[in-house]
Amino acid sequence: MNTFGSSLRDICKERVGKRKRYSSYDTTGGNQDYLKVFPMDRKVFVDIQGAGCITHIWITTAPFDDLTEEYLYRKLILRMFWDGESSPSVEAPLGDFFGMGHGITKNFVSAPFQMGPENGQALNCFLPMPFAKEARIEIESQAKAPIKFYFYVDYEKYDGMIETPLRFHATWHREVTKGIDPMSVNNAFYEFGGKNTTGTENYILLEAEGRGHYIGCNLNIHNLRYTQEWNWYGEGDDMIFIDGEPWPPSLHGTGMEDYFNTAWCPTQEYESPYFGLILGGDSNWAGKISAYRYHIEDPVMFEKSIKVTIEHGHNNHRSDDYSSTAYWYQTEPHKSFNEILPMEKRLPLSTIVAPKEEEIEEFFNY
Repeated sequence: MNTFGSSLRDICKERVGKRKRYSSYDTTGGNQDYLKVFPMDRKVFVDIQGAGCITHIWITTAPFDDLTEEYLYRKLILRMFWDGESSPSVEAPLGDFFGMGHGITKNFVSAPFQMGPENGQALNCFLPMPFAKEARIEIESQAKAPIKFYFYVDYEKYDGMIETPLRFHATWHREVTKGIDPMSVNNAFYEFGGKNTTGTENYILLEAEGRGHYIGCNLNIHNLRYTQEWNWYGEGDDMIFIDGEPWPPSLHGTGMEDYFNTAWCPTQEYESPYFGLILGGDSNWAGKISAYRYHIEDPVMFEKSIKVTIEHGHNNHRSDDYSSTAYWYQTEPHKSFNEILPMEKRLPLSTIVAPKEEEIEEFFNY
């Protein structure tokens, strides 16, 4: 495998290997350049044998009849397997994997992930994904109708061994968090009161075992509280526990917006290579929010284990709808993921008005 990177300074250097591609082009020479995927299909669309490294993935999809299907990008599940493993190293809803939750797409730009026109439906990933023996990627559809599934998967094929034992991983999590009753305390205490000295009730973005480094996440929040009082959702601190260390961890932050490299309870949408706020929420911070922080220049190393967490409101007081995708590289074998939620539990809650109490209660009782 090449020992240099892909920067402008390195692009002039001689490269070893062969550039290859899997795509959905019409092998008959026609223009039906897509894979037809039916409801409940689980199709392998990439199966590479030998050593190599995936360098770019592009995907777009649509219902076969060219109509729209609500939350389609939460109904499709992407999985990746390296070197013959039976448990996936990547498992996430399609849209969430490519950086945007809530079952929607939206134009945005970061270094590892980009959603391009039209309306963010061109999904791109530029993270390297090395493998020594095999790379297998599959899509599972839980949509209502057949879909057209278009893709490019670009990779380099090597004759020799690759230079790293680490493999790319990604996992998705969704939880309607359980906080305290906001009517039982005054609003100042609800937003800022109490002390968290354990981190045990924090929202968990990632729990992994092995050796490697965490490279970031996207976090999507539906603020479920509609009130005239101060309704900032993001007062929770990030806490990253490395190799089983106790509280306080060596990586302890000062607030959610601070971990995502923004400031002062932001609502302005902003994108940069390594951090951004794709959705800023509605008035008084209600509604839907999406943010990302990618540790490309500052990965978080671990030797035995890592637990990446964040408070849901200060001292975990808030009850909101959280979902996230975390990304990391590590040695195999990896800790198996929890079974991904069934489709009806992946779909976003009501969006136009505050979600109905019974809708939230139904999720809690799952």
